[in-house]
Amino acid sequence: MGLIAISGIFYPITASPGWLQAVGQSFPMYWLGLGMRSALLPEEAVAIEIGESWRHVETAAVLGAWAVVGLLIAPVVLRRMARHESGSNMAARREKALQRAF
Repeated sequence: MGLIAISGIFYPITASPGWLQAVGQSFPMYWLGLGMRSALLPEEAVAIEIGESWRHVETAAVLGAWAVVGLLIAPVVLRRMARHESGSNMAARREKALQRAF
């Protein structure tokens, strides 16, 4: 919720102090919102954006970088999670989940 509040989703990020704008832009939530605004809002709405530009290339680059980081980190995190769980515990959780599904 904190990231949504500083990412410019509910109000223009340009209303925030400069340091908070930098923090908000460092996470993908801002860039997802910027891409959605550029696709759905009229061209005149660009006036409230940083630099008065939709920054399509930067949006694609930042979201692509976040995707690569996620793809590199996910196997490490999943491996660590699996290392701390025995096969019998995993089978019991799977069985319990299947019972809820049916």
